Amino acid sequence: MPTSSQNFAPGTYKFTVQSADQAVALIREKLGAHARVISVRTIEASGLKKFFTAPRLEVVAQVDPIITAPAESAPAEMIRDSARADDVTPPSTNRLTQLPPSIGLTGLLRRSGITETALNRLQSGANWPELNSLPLHRALAETSRLLRTQAEPRTPRPPLSRAAFLGAPGVGRTTALCKWIAVEVFRRSRTGHIVSVEFDRPNPLGPLPVFAEALGVPLAHFPCETQPAVPGGFVYFDLPGISVRRPADNAALAAWLDRELVQERVLVLNAAYDRASLREAYAAGRDLGATRLVFTHLDEVPQWGKLWDYLFDEDLEPLFLSTGPSLTGDCEDDVPGAIVRRTLPDDDSSSTP
Repeated sequence: MPTSSQNFAPGTYKFTVQSADQAVALIREKLGAHARVISVRTIEASGLKKFFTAPRLEVVAQVDPIITAPAESAPAEMIRDSARADDVTPPSTNRLTQLPPSIGLTGLLRRSGITETALNRLQSGANWPELNSLPLHRALAETSRLLRTQAEPRTPRPPLSRAAFLGAPGVGRTTALCKWIAVEVFRRSRTGHIVSVEFDRPNPLGPLPVFAEALGVPLAHFPCETQPAVPGGFVYFDLPGISVRRPADNAALAAWLDRELVQERVLVLNAAYDRASLREAYAAGRDLGATRLVFTHLDEVPQWGKLWDYLFDEDLEPLFLSTGPSLTGDCEDDVPGAIVRRTLPDDDSSSTP
């Protein structure tokens, strides 16, 4: 197939891709740098496939008969704006390493989205003057390793097997539960069951019943057995949304967790929320005894640096990041590593002098 719009017949072309970045690459390779994106539409799979397949993008592009010289990055920007896709920058072309050195290490870290709390933590370290004396690309790589080192040391905990998923309405709590059950079934070959619980307010199940049936995982409604039904099996609890601004509304939920001896409590947070809302939801989860942490909607967040603050809390172990809407997959369990890759280069080979 021709690789330039100069040799490709003028007209309108439609194709389906997995992501915005794939669409950009395809347009430039097949239609040429001057092709125009006319529209982008999200296509979801039908039936049970929608629980196992991420939505795709239908892209319509135009090759004009008269060659003009629009900015080469225009197709990428149009696709990303229309599809709300991640602004992924590979480590080898990390924008931070392309900025003038005069901006300094502190300025670059702020541009990466890192919070003042995390920055102050770095600046208070004994090796901060040494970092600032290094060439910029090496300073960034060393800072990446330092952040990851500070976020990773924790007291080892047994694997999750009996836990409640907590979160405010709309954060993707049930989707996060489905993703984790898929990990248990497909990656770890474990069996178990799910328990849905309601209190004084309803707990909409959404896709959970169909998803559980598709995976062969029993879904029970409390009151029922809350202990594993098979040796080494799991039990996960789908609870109503917690109240962020009225802690008293969570009293019944907290009492139930204590009464049923549910020690593991997974707090689900929507990473697309602003920092103040994130802090409020985080505090509400801590009050309910959260022990693990999941961030959702990372596909809608251009900068992940604000998440570092939550990784420094040793009482809450990061479980995974939800990087897409699919009920299976789109799941990153190397949380510090993923945030490093999305903010700073993590080795000298991924930087440019």
